[in-house]
Amino acid sequence: MVRHVHVWFGHSYIVPLPKSKDYVSKPLSCEDFRGIAISFVIAKVFEYCFLQKFGDYLYTDSKQFGMGCNHAINTVRCVIEQLTKAGNTVNLCAIDFSKAFDKVNHY
Repeated sequence: MVRHVHVWFGHSYIVPLPKSKDYVSKPLSCEDFRGIAISFVIAKVFEYCFLQKFGDYLYTDSKQFGMGCNHAINTVRCVIEQLTKAGNTVNLCAIDFSKAFDKVNHY
């Protein structure tokens, strides 16, 4: 018998929160809010049960940074240094997505 995860498990409710405490005295725009996602409680329970049962088979890629921006910058510098010492040309492109979430139309 095949069982499927309920479609609601992939849905969240986005709640806009004001970024500053000064939201009473000035007109607000979309940039003055950040959104948080609220998931169904049963989805979180399912996630914890799933991780407990299958967590040994799941892994995080070693290229994933969980220690902050400084760790990522240091890793990029080390890679660039190794490549340039070997005589390679390095081209680097950086995109700042910090404001991208504020621009999304959540409605």
